[in-house]
Amino acid sequence: MEGKVKFFNTGKGFGFIAADDGTECFVHHSMVKQGTILRENDRVTFDIEKGDRGLRAINVSLSSSSGPKEENKEEKEEAQENESAEESSEEDTSE
Repeated sequence: MEGKVKFFNTGKGFGFIAADDGTECFVHHSMVKQGTILRENDRVTFDIEKGDRGLRAINVSLSSSSGPKEENKEEKEEAQENESAEESSEEDTSE
């Protein structure tokens, strides 16, 4: 099945996919191809299974039209630096 990432929180490791047929399903990072980062509006291919709380996406990978988006060390470090800077500025303004 194919669809589009509706929402994905990388920090919490979950989100939702809207399938092309209108079905929406939950996606957990453990069901995404290793090293792949999902972002809002990414095209994906996946299978659906019925879970205890509804439909969930499994075997999730980026569609060939999305192009590869492999997680890299530089992206991770930059994200961590941005988070640290934001935390520091929040501490400065709360004094």
